Amino acid sequence: MLKIQRLLLIAPTEMIRTPAFERAQALANATGAMLHIVAFDYVNALAVAGLFDHDAMTQAREGYLQVHRHWLEQQARLERCKVGQVTTEVVWARLSPAHVLEYVNDFYPDLVIKDMQPVPALDRVFHRPLDWLLLRDCPAPLHLVIRAENPRPLKILAAIDLSHLEALTQGLNERILDLASTLATSCGATVHLLNVSNWSVVGDTVTSVPTSSLDDSLRDAVNDAQQEAFDLLAERYGVEQKHRHQLAGIPHQVIGHFARRNVFDMVVLGTACRHGVEVVVGSTAENLLHHPPCSLMLVKPPAEAG
Repeated sequence: MLKIQRLLLIAPTEMIRTPAFERAQALANATGAMLHIVAFDYVNALAVAGLFDHDAMTQAREGYLQVHRHWLEQQARLERCKVGQVTTEVVWARLSPAHVLEYVNDFYPDLVIKDMQPVPALDRVFHRPLDWLLLRDCPAPLHLVIRAENPRPLKILAAIDLSHLEALTQGLNERILDLASTLATSCGATVHLLNVSNWSVVGDTVTSVPTSSLDDSLRDAVNDAQQEAFDLLAERYGVEQKHRHQLAGIPHQVIGHFARRNVFDMVVLGTACRHGVEVVVGSTAENLLHHPPCSLMLVKPPAEAG
């Protein structure tokens, strides 16, 4: 079982208590991990004023940040009533991928928690949103929260991918199940296991094709191999028979529909995005990010996380 000892909550710039606060507190309480809350705050008007009067700007900035620090510390006091070790920091910087990733790399969290930020489709045409960039580059598992009716998750869906070569996924399915099982044990939650078939890697190239396009014998062999791998993983992680699901279709559509219909609190899935290369494994996570059925827990292969 994984050890979760350090949680990092990326608080919104606005001084508001969001679902990510509730989820972070619940996970810290369940796992016994320490919780660190950081907020990035930056007022452009104060920065511009500093060009003309540096001392006055510094004083104004410190006064502004002190208000934010006081508010964040109040939230930490609420957490400490139930959690234990909670620390806070307000950083004078924009909430940008570069600043967030630098902070994450310095802090070495076991899990990064953040509210998901919906981005209109038109905006995504012109720039990549912060959540997508964190999905690609964050070295730690990334939990994007959209709601927290159950702050301590009760139903967790582990969505694995058995349609790719093991060399491509680098043990990603095991990492997904390790994290899902650890969280379920800590929170007293139920784990469901889902594999969406109908896709397979054929040959030595990183190419996926619908199994419906294969001849019958090859399709049967692919399905048998996936079934065997699915059963082995389910047995290894103690997933009950009634909580094992194998469905066919386009992965992100099937996962989204299944998670909504069964009201899961969290979907744990993998992303294997690589710089300069489009990797099929990452596209499912990206599509779910645009139309999330519930909160998402995004996991990378061990080689990328380390």
